[in-house]
Amino acid sequence: MLTDVLTGWTAETLGGLTVLAAVALAGWFRRCLAVSSSVSSPAPAVTSTVRTYTLLGVRAADGQPVHLPSSRAAGSRVIWNGPAREEFVLTDAVLPDGTYAAERVGLYQP
Repeated sequence: MLTDVLTGWTAETLGGLTVLAAVALAGWFRRCLAVSSSVSSPAPAVTSTVRTYTLLGVRAADGQPVHLPSSRAAGSRVIWNGPAREEFVLTDAVLPDGTYAAERVGLYQP
């Protein structure tokens, strides 16, 4: 009778420890996989919103300021193909009309 109790207890204990080890190993593997995937892939980009930029020093044919919609971040350089190709840098400066300023860098020389 004691042999039956010890044999049953040993089998149940070894089975429980095996299941516990398998769950711990699966959790460790999952955590390592998540860490390696977050290290190898770049951080998700911030959702970009479209801003309207006013090109400073540029007027349209009717005399109105030229507006450029863009989802690029401030500090980016863009080229405007007007009468002369000009390069502008986008800024975070808000103008009185609610648009953002794009400052002229100079004529674009290809």
